[in-house]
Amino acid sequence: MSEKFSSLPGSEKAEDCLSSHNAAVSGVNGASSSKGPGTRERRRIRRVLGIDPGLANTGFGVVDFYDGRYRMVSYGCITTKADQPHGERLLTIYSRLCAVIDEFQPDEAGMETLYFARNVTSALSVAEARGVVTLCLAQHNIKLGEYQPNQIKQAVTGTAAADKELVERYVKILLGLKTEPKPDHAADALAGAITHLHYSAGMTNL
Repeated sequence: MSEKFSSLPGSEKAEDCLSSHNAAVSGVNGASSSKGPGTRERRRIRRVLGIDPGLANTGFGVVDFYDGRYRMVSYGCITTKADQPHGERLLTIYSRLCAVIDEFQPDEAGMETLYFARNVTSALSVAEARGVVTLCLAQHNIKLGEYQPNQIKQAVTGTAAADKELVERYVKILLGLKTEPKPDHAADALAGAITHLHYSAGMTNL
């Protein structure tokens, strides 16, 4: 049976999402709802994958949007260990993100733009992870929208001056969750998905 959308905010509860996704994607920690809408219904629903790239932690969040309503489908974090060879860490991000895409089949994706940080080493690692993510999306023919940090804050909370805690609180409200999604990387990814839906609202449903 296809899932029904409740009125905004969404009907999915984080505590009820005991990740079947963990069994499907080894090494990816996350939460997910039960099986998504059927093929016919999916054609009328926009499914967006939000991504928060990083070498150690790459957050992901899948959000459905239909008739002005959001629904959390899944979220989690792809982790790599510092003692792994550098190339192996990037390959882990790539292969596990591909598994997420294959399972949830998003139509579009949203991600924060790369900004210059004081820590050059950290910025380079994020840039490499972004490159892997971008490649993975391109290979799956998924259109990517990139947004400035202030755009994400504005889209989710209504103010570009919002701090991280306020963004997480609004993600919880918009998706109808009982608690803020954790880890932070997953919450940021869900915010990216919501932002993409906000700024591309005029697009034709896929």
